[in-house]
Amino acid sequence: MSQTAEQTTLNQVEQIISPEWIIPISHNGHSQPKPLKQHSIAINKQKIVAIAPTDSLLKDYQTDNHLSLPGQALLPGFVNCHTHAAMSLFKGLSDDLPLMMWLENHIWPAEKKWVDDKFCEDGVTLAIAEMLLSGTTCFNDMYFQPNMTAKVSQDLGMRAMVGMLIFDFPSVWGSGWEAYLKKGLSLRDDYKHSDLLSFAFAPHAPYTVSDEPLRKVSTLSNELSIPVHMHIHETAHEIKESLSQYGKRPLKRLQELDLVNPNLIAVHMTQLQRNEIETIASHGVSVVHCPQSNMKLASGISPVQDLMTAGVNVALGTDGNASNNDLNMFSEMKTASLLSKVYTGSAQACSAADILYSATMGGAKALGLEETCGSLEVGKAADMVAINLDTIQAQPLYDPVSQIVYTAGREQVSHVWVNGKLQVKDGQLTQMDQGKLIAMAKNWRNKIQDS
Repeated sequence: MSQTAEQTTLNQVEQIISPEWIIPISHNGHSQPKPLKQHSIAINKQKIVAIAPTDSLLKDYQTDNHLSLPGQALLPGFVNCHTHAAMSLFKGLSDDLPLMMWLENHIWPAEKKWVDDKFCEDGVTLAIAEMLLSGTTCFNDMYFQPNMTAKVSQDLGMRAMVGMLIFDFPSVWGSGWEAYLKKGLSLRDDYKHSDLLSFAFAPHAPYTVSDEPLRKVSTLSNELSIPVHMHIHETAHEIKESLSQYGKRPLKRLQELDLVNPNLIAVHMTQLQRNEIETIASHGVSVVHCPQSNMKLASGISPVQDLMTAGVNVALGTDGNASNNDLNMFSEMKTASLLSKVYTGSAQACSAADILYSATMGGAKALGLEETCGSLEVGKAADMVAINLDTIQAQPLYDPVSQIVYTAGREQVSHVWVNGKLQVKDGQLTQMDQGKLIAMAKNWRNKIQDS
């Protein structure tokens, strides 16, 4: 083979994408690298193989699939770090209620009646469609029937961390905590060769899981290096009940059970004292901030800027569609930034750059996926979103990062790739029929509403 032919073979790639800006996101720390203007990115075998000025890259690589995106920003896909995906089918079912009243009188009875494999299959499908159209390429889920979350995510090509749900009480998924653990670990084994799925232990909350199963989760998490995804310090009521039942705050109880460590993904964390922030920081815990759900349920406000200042890795999540009521990371970013500013009294709190980091790399780090996704770097999976900034609402444009966090909406998402596969093209799903999804959702609405 001649040198020229060999060189051509080596530099043939599956895709080249040339946007107006590439926003790579820093791998280390919250400050963003400056957006790269007039650069292109080369993709081959699901991976990013090159990022360089467009003229230079086109001299070194060739492809039959070159996508030019003038006026658009290319950045890592969003990582939605806390969802209950199948609850999409309960969206708007019982709004404007406090958390425990909402759960005990409305959501838990509805789940008991309706949740099964088919409900979760359809609910997760609807959720993934919404997330993809909103630029999310990875989600961290906690819900019943994780077998269906895994199946649908794998079938649709969506990256997901599937929660191995644990409660003290029986449900359609298991007869008790030992059954939950056994089924969850078996499911994890079923997908051990998947390049899209990973798994976390998902004990629901300190008030629904007792000490014995939490000790077992702690042991297994440490032995197998599996994350632990859990609602913690979500409401003042939770703290009060823990003090009454255990004589200590939930975080202290979890610390004594050896769960407060870098494997812990602590969701909500609206009720924190200064010493608890220091504990979280010193033990490497990641916190998932769900501002809109916390606001809607009046649960409280997580002190996100204080957490960031202390060095805590902060990720963003939407929570479930039943308590948000969307899976829109754009609105979550803007809310997170603005809420922190008014909470701290500082306009500098939770900058656009910090929040965009939390929505991408912060989420990847929380899930232990920082070597796979969360930033655009050579060798990482091609999980990417293109956002059209050549719109009326985005003009005039001085800073693409600021515009994405404070101005852009999910209707500006043009293209989405997961693991190099194009999932959204020109604002449309490439492998799901949106008309059929809407009809399916309406069918569930009719059944649930008429019951």
